[in-house]
Amino acid sequence: MKLRRRFVIAISLAGLFVLLALLAFLFPKQVLTVDSGPVIAEAMVVLGGFVVERPQRAVELFRSGEAPEIILSGSGDGLVNQQLLKKSGVPAAAILLECLSGTTFENAKFSIPLLRQMGAKRVIIVTSWYHSRRALATFKHLAPDLQFYSRPAYLGYDAKDRKIIREQMRLEYPKLLGYWLRHGVCPL
Repeated sequence: MKLRRRFVIAISLAGLFVLLALLAFLFPKQVLTVDSGPVIAEAMVVLGGFVVERPQRAVELFRSGEAPEIILSGSGDGLVNQQLLKKSGVPAAAILLECLSGTTFENAKFSIPLLRQMGAKRVIIVTSWYHSRRALATFKHLAPDLQFYSRPAYLGYDAKDRKIIREQMRLEYPKLLGYWLRHGVCPL
C-alpha cells in the first residue's frame, strides 16, 4: 500500500512539473515579467548587459520623476550607458557608476551599499522584461530592509517572432532555477 501511495505522489508531482513547464513555455511574458507600475523612489538601479533599452527606459523614468538618482550597475557598459543618459539630458550629478559587477547577483551585491549610502529606501530596478523577475527577487533577497520595484524595458516584448522570445526563455529559466539553488533567491 505504501509503495502504491508513493507511486501516486511521484506521478502527481511529475504531472505538476510538466504542467508548470508547459505554462512557463506558453506564457513566458506573464511568467518572467514583473512591472510594479508607476512609483516614486529615491533612486533607480539600471542593470548592465550591453542592451540599449535599459538606459533608455531609465531616461523615461527619470524624466517622469520616478527617481532623481541613477546607479548604472555592471562592468563594461557603465561608461557607455552614462554617455547615453547624459546625451538624453540626465545631469552627471544624478548618475553614479558601479562598475565591478558581472552578474545579476553582483549587481545587487555591489549596488546595495551605494543605495544605503545614498539613504535610499525605495528603489526602482530597471532591466529587460525577461530579466525583471530574477533581478527583483535578487535585490529583495539581499536587502529585505529596502523596498524594490521593477520597471522593465519592453524591447522585444511584443515581438511577432517567437524565436526571440524562445531565446530569452532558453536563457532565463535555467538562470531562475540556478539562482534559487545556488543563492537561495526564490523567484516567486
